[in-house]
Amino acid sequence: MTQPCIICVAITGSVPRKADNPAVPITVTEQIESTHAAFEAGATIAHCHVRNDDETPTSDPDRFAALKEGIEAHCPGMIIQLSTGGRSGAGAERGGMLPLRPDMASLAVGSNNFPTRVYENPPDLVDWLAREMITYDVKPEIEAFDLSHIFRAREMADAGQLVGTPYVQFVMGVKNAMPVDRQVFDFYVETTRRLFGADAPWCAAGIGRNQIVLNEWAISAGGHARTGLEDNVRLDRETLAPSNAALVGRAVDLCARHERPVASCAQARDILGLAPAA
Repeated sequence: MTQPCIICVAITGSVPRKADNPAVPITVTEQIESTHAAFEAGATIAHCHVRNDDETPTSDPDRFAALKEGIEAHCPGMIIQLSTGGRSGAGAERGGMLPLRPDMASLAVGSNNFPTRVYENPPDLVDWLAREMITYDVKPEIEAFDLSHIFRAREMADAGQLVGTPYVQFVMGVKNAMPVDRQVFDFYVETTRRLFGADAPWCAAGIGRNQIVLNEWAISAGGHARTGLEDNVRLDRETLAPSNAALVGRAVDLCARHERPVASCAQARDILGLAPAA
């Protein structure tokens, strides 16, 4: 039986603004509404950042709490994944929302270059975030910007720093980091299966115009897909994406083309080893 495909919607991120696309949801209310529409379109994971009123990124736990509460109320069973990314804060501030006990949180396990800066993930911070996720029963999504990050996840799992089978996401297309390359992608898949088992779940995310490319590669290869306005604000060069739901709809169409059913929330939780929704 073909495994259902989990669709993750990255609703906001830290970078895109209303000036880039008016559909980018900034306020908590906008994010809840946008997530609800994406949920109804087929998304079962919401990857969440929060913003200040001036659209700058923040790791404010109160804003995360309000967003989590709203998604739980309007998107029953949806997997809530909060970001511990480095654009929103520094040091322990990046994990200040973990006591909210979301289902999941992103975990970058190594550093790499970004377009204009180094994305710093020093080992002591990574280890602390991993410990906090164990403390609060939060499943990490391993953000693999580089091949070494997949091997680091294996080392952490062997050391008991990760519980259960890790969920690895390949991020491709960030300027100055890993480009979009099919042979590299295939090697990432092979390496993940070799290190974590043939049935280990994995996901892929493509940045900008490469979002749809990575969606198709992942869906056709048996993985899971991430889409959303955080990574890409356009449907094509001339057309802005009207919503997160529209980008989710493209991924749903790809699932149909490759004869992959779209995972329900219950199926996604089972695939990822998460507890059933309350």
